[in-house]
Amino acid sequence: MSIIQEKANQAVEILKEQNVDMWLTFVRETSGVRDPVLDFLIGPNDLTWQSALIFTRDGGKLAIVGNLEKDAVQRLGVFTEILGYDTAISQLLRDTIERFNPDRIAVNTSHNNVHADGLTHAMYEILRGYLKDTPFADRLVSAEPVINSLRGRKTPEEQARIKRAIEITDEIYQRTFNFIKVGMTEIEVANYMHALMKEYGVGYAWPSGGNPAVNAGPNKVVGHSGPTEIKIERGYILHFDFGVKYEDYCSDIQRVCYILREGETEAPPEVQRGFITIRTAIEKSREAMKPGVTGNSIDVISRGIVTDAGYPEYPYALGHQLGRVAHDGGALLGPLWEKYGESPNQKLEVGQVFTIEPGLAVPGFGYIGLEEDVVITKKGAEYFTAPQREIVLIKG
Repeated sequence: MSIIQEKANQAVEILKEQNVDMWLTFVRETSGVRDPVLDFLIGPNDLTWQSALIFTRDGGKLAIVGNLEKDAVQRLGVFTEILGYDTAISQLLRDTIERFNPDRIAVNTSHNNVHADGLTHAMYEILRGYLKDTPFADRLVSAEPVINSLRGRKTPEEQARIKRAIEITDEIYQRTFNFIKVGMTEIEVANYMHALMKEYGVGYAWPSGGNPAVNAGPNKVVGHSGPTEIKIERGYILHFDFGVKYEDYCSDIQRVCYILREGETEAPPEVQRGFITIRTAIEKSREAMKPGVTGNSIDVISRGIVTDAGYPEYPYALGHQLGRVAHDGGALLGPLWEKYGESPNQKLEVGQVFTIEPGLAVPGFGYIGLEEDVVITKKGAEYFTAPQREIVLIKG
């Protein structure tokens, strides 16, 4: 069974669980404006004319598409009923909805999750126009809870692909640590990692200009920016943020090195203290993660450990979900800040994959940020692979 077939079956179960009668994805010309949820419903394919993909809680899986695309949609093996048209979808759409007479029709609008907000404003207006003079125009609700669960609950195959992406990321990191020499620039190191990605045949979890992020020493501004001509020097912390895409699924891992000075055999105490603080914040957060707790409750734990140790509060969420994209939406391990909306109040579910990524700066040395990827199970959160437990020491 393909992933899109698995996700179609999962969608029906989620509708039953959430008491939603119908989920309607309404799109057009998806090669230009693509609803993010289509990756789970039709894979990498496109739909040209106005199209409706409909799932119902009693097991219905219907597609209303242009006749030119009926055969392609049929071959996906997802939809049990495929209806085609040549000139107008409106009557066929109304008749189909009326046949099911749903009380709640979930459509892809969301204030909190960009991946659940694929219905454009104009298409929403068109849909309401088609449903004018029917009771259904006033039965439209947000599909955000449906899509949050559909994207979040990774199937075994999805988890296997994420794990392989993480394993490849770990392997590239290890080879990179052996490559690094004093005097190299951040860009030289990043180019080496790009070459390894080609060798492994993987893509970028986010655009290559900032992937990997390579941050050498205390003067680099750390953020969503790329590597520079800054040279690696002894006594520097060297921080990485890097992720690959393997068979459509992503990794997102941060690692930290220290470039030994002449005569040093370990990192200075202030660097070690910063590392231990971040390592502790990650582990205590992971131990508290389990189904049913809110993302904010986990963020509070990590943030408190960092600030109680005397470091400034980091200006971002502790962690995000990971999947087909690096920032996969839905529940967030984050603070109750305006920019995050209601995402930090959402509860963790079995099958979700999260990053855990607190950070802090060590004056005079650089930035310490670790990022580990975990999956939520019935028992709690489990690492996909071994986390970084010690600073990587580079002799240079």
